[in-house]
Amino acid sequence: MTTLSVLVLAAAGIGHAVVSSLDAGIDRVDPFRDMKNRPEAGHGTNILLVGTDGREKVGAQARRTYRLGGTPCNCTDTIMIVHLSEDRRRASVVSLPRDSYAMTPPHTDRVSGEEHAGHPVKLNAAYAEGGPELTVRTVEKMTRVKIDHYLELDFTSFMKTVDAVGGVELCTTEPLKDSHTGLDLPAGRHTLRGGEALRYVRARHVDGAADLGRMKRQQHFMAALLDRTTSSGILLNPMKFRDVTRAVLGSVRADEGFGAGELLALGRALRDFSPASSEFTTVPLGEEGHVVEGIGATLKWDPEKSEKIFAALREDAPLSPPPSPDAARRVPVDPRRIRVQVENGTETEGLGRRVDAALAATGFRTTRAPVNAADRSVRRTVVAYDPRWDRSAQSLAAALPGSELRAVEGQGATLRVIAGTDFEKVREVRAEDPGQDGSGVVRGDEAGCA
Repeated sequence: MTTLSVLVLAAAGIGHAVVSSLDAGIDRVDPFRDMKNRPEAGHGTNILLVGTDGREKVGAQARRTYRLGGTPCNCTDTIMIVHLSEDRRRASVVSLPRDSYAMTPPHTDRVSGEEHAGHPVKLNAAYAEGGPELTVRTVEKMTRVKIDHYLELDFTSFMKTVDAVGGVELCTTEPLKDSHTGLDLPAGRHTLRGGEALRYVRARHVDGAADLGRMKRQQHFMAALLDRTTSSGILLNPMKFRDVTRAVLGSVRADEGFGAGELLALGRALRDFSPASSEFTTVPLGEEGHVVEGIGATLKWDPEKSEKIFAALREDAPLSPPPSPDAARRVPVDPRRIRVQVENGTETEGLGRRVDAALAATGFRTTRAPVNAADRSVRRTVVAYDPRWDRSAQSLAAALPGSELRAVEGQGATLRVIAGTDFEKVREVRAEDPGQDGSGVVRGDEAGCA
């Protein structure tokens, strides 16, 4: 999560001296030491982003508040490959489930010093046995994707990152509750600070999806963090830029090559980055609950589908083709849950019936009884709504390109569409879990708040 924000923050072009001073504060590791028989380098840059369960720097009060008790497993909670395209116009993020069935290469146990032959493990256990080096080697062995940089966060660095950017806005259409982490979010729009954001990305007991559901929420969070970083004034304020980067870079571990020069070059290239420039997916699974003696239940990747994902990273290609302009737009609220009264705001006879029928065909619950508006000289189509139903209004406005959103206190649950002379057509929309169209890939602008 920090990777994308760091690169975008560097786009401010504040100057090499500032970034160089920050470079000195990064805790360095050497995950590529003595590595042989590595995959062939492709185009673009691949960063292995690892989140550990380290909580040693978290104070006792914060541990109790955010339920971080217990003994850490010294393993990786989160493993992602972040691919930055060679032209720096796209970021592709692939989540690797921590319970993935993995076969380590031969290695030395970092605790006992014993030599181990390659053997099966859950992917997150590679860190406990051989630290960053074995983690990188195991990921490269499984994906045949050459890792260029390594970035590691723990609980403290994650919370500092979120607080440094002023919190991250997230939306949920359903309440999210997890008794293990203390997460308790009602449906709606929320700005999460560091501790609450940590609850959100750690929660595994929100529904039956367990770790797979958590990875999807982590991807949504990354999209929202990228949106916050690029749309706020951070990039234009030298003092804020310095403060944020100090907070972020001073609490991560990275390889020696991930330094000031790299940050400046990448950041400037990503100056015009936006959530739509990013895409997220989880490696496709072929078998869940694959039991291995001495290890337990693991997740086996689908060999054919996962190879397509990793081939795209090696070839610097998008994970899935970009959507066509006419493709149905995904919206946060199902049109079937939105009741609409259509009004004709023009002198054109039959326009109200035409708009009503088009919205009904797209799935909206129209009254099927359009009326004439009090004002018959409306030029721009209006979506009038009670502020309590703002997400429904945004979903309806997405179906009416160019329409104006107008809040009306006390209007109630029924939304009003006042058709203007600018009306041309209703755009098809659908409420669907992003990435469930067969590709398993979701763009950043689809994952954030609508």
